[in-house]
Amino acid sequence: MRKACFHGCSFLRDPPQDDPFPSPTALFRSDFAVSAASSLHQPNPAFTNHESLPSLQESFTNFAGAFPQFLETERADLIRDRHYRHLSSAKHVCLDYSTGHGLFSYSQVMGGGTPGGTRTAFFDVSYKPVNLGALLTGGGPESELDSTTRKRIMRFMNLSEDDYAMVFASNQSAAFRIVADSYPFRSNRSLLTAYDHENEAVDSMIEISRKRGAKTKSAEFSWPNLSIRSSRLKNMIVGKSSRKSRKKGLFVFPLQSRVSGSRYSYSWMGMARENGWHVLLDACALGPKDMETLGLSLFKPDFLICSFYKVFGDNPTGFACLFVKRSSVQILQCSSDHRVGIASLVPFQEERHEEEEKIEFRALNHADEVGLITINYRGRCLINWLVNALLCLRHPDHTEEYSHPLVKIYGPKVTFERGPAVAFNVFDWKNDRVDPRLVQKLADRFSITLSYGFLRHVWFSDGEYGPEFEEREVVEEEESGGGGGSGICVVTAAVGFLTNFEDVYRAWAFVSRFLDADFVENERWRYTALNQQMIEM
Repeated sequence: MRKACFHGCSFLRDPPQDDPFPSPTALFRSDFAVSAASSLHQPNPAFTNHESLPSLQESFTNFAGAFPQFLETERADLIRDRHYRHLSSAKHVCLDYSTGHGLFSYSQVMGGGTPGGTRTAFFDVSYKPVNLGALLTGGGPESELDSTTRKRIMRFMNLSEDDYAMVFASNQSAAFRIVADSYPFRSNRSLLTAYDHENEAVDSMIEISRKRGAKTKSAEFSWPNLSIRSSRLKNMIVGKSSRKSRKKGLFVFPLQSRVSGSRYSYSWMGMARENGWHVLLDACALGPKDMETLGLSLFKPDFLICSFYKVFGDNPTGFACLFVKRSSVQILQCSSDHRVGIASLVPFQEERHEEEEKIEFRALNHADEVGLITINYRGRCLINWLVNALLCLRHPDHTEEYSHPLVKIYGPKVTFERGPAVAFNVFDWKNDRVDPRLVQKLADRFSITLSYGFLRHVWFSDGEYGPEFEEREVVEEEESGGGGGSGICVVTAAVGFLTNFEDVYRAWAFVSRFLDADFVENERWRYTALNQQMIEM
């Protein structure tokens, strides 16, 4: 018998035999949704006071009862406890790392956790004065650090060096700019993107592409589940011409939204390829090991971009990687301008070693150790529980017919198919939205790191854009640096394979505090007393 814990450790169960997770059949998907909806243990629960929430222990017991297989994901908890102790010791809930993968563990950069250990950054990123075409075709000289890192990342991304060449970029935006600067938009005139949210890197690509003559267009997303408007996107991909061999342009596709958690079918990439498009897969929002899925192994995009940061929950600095399929290198147009953003890794200089010691990418090793099935199942359980718990928060003193929910979810609700991120807004007792940026700031003071973003390209059918969508809830995209139309500012939370149940419970408990009509005002004056200045509203 094993002792219960809040992180997914087994109790009252024998050790797992082989694969403890059932296959994702239609019946299992249906059962999963039922389990998620009942994970708070009571039918149709409604919590109207933050003090009425069940305790962490009680909530975990109910959660484990609804998702018994979650208890077999304890390997991730053991790794977190041993190698990422900063998350627990600082009581830090990190729910904003949805665009990239960690390279090192916290214990590793702190000297292995040994007495007298010295913190090191391992490497810095510097610009590399080289032409993109020369780098892709000839390779050129490569440092040992660049070579070691490239090979490890290629293996982690499940990509063959025979099929792809890899380029380091200083950041995600730089990687997208490199493609925009190099793609032949004069002959392949269109740039088609599919994002339900504002993305600074993609916006930069769009701006550069337009200057180079591209005609830009975007998929639209139906309200309220933010699914792709299939008929419209199909028409844009197929176009007016029935000739599939006609050169169309570049299709940029993310597979899932890092903001709303919506997932999209691989078939869109296949349709684009069949109709004369080159495909750029944005893998920045994919979880660890997602590149091992069958769809990606069968379909090889022309370009692929992902990003890596140094330490989860501690050091988000890092770099991006641009992968170019070797058979697609010849389509790129290279000039001296394409040097911008190409990077190289420079060993971090330390006095305690005469030679650079071999770097271990322990965070990547940890993801490999936990594995695809466990990571995906763990994330599904946690994000669906959080969505369900948020939807159960309701303002008091209202009848069921006219009660106001505290939280509105934008995108998929409780479902097996949703990704590990959720977009939502908090509304006060008068049904006025609380500024997402204020929610983020207050969460930060409770040691909970959330993010906020802007939903874009949202399509409302007749009658939907009515009383529920008052002017206060819809903001012009120019406000967020976008390019016209309307967008909705939202709070976002994302879970990773190191996220545990206590993390999502604490996020839920924090949001529940907004049920107190005086919470924001009390926190504002508390902040004033401590800091002698007013919190920005």
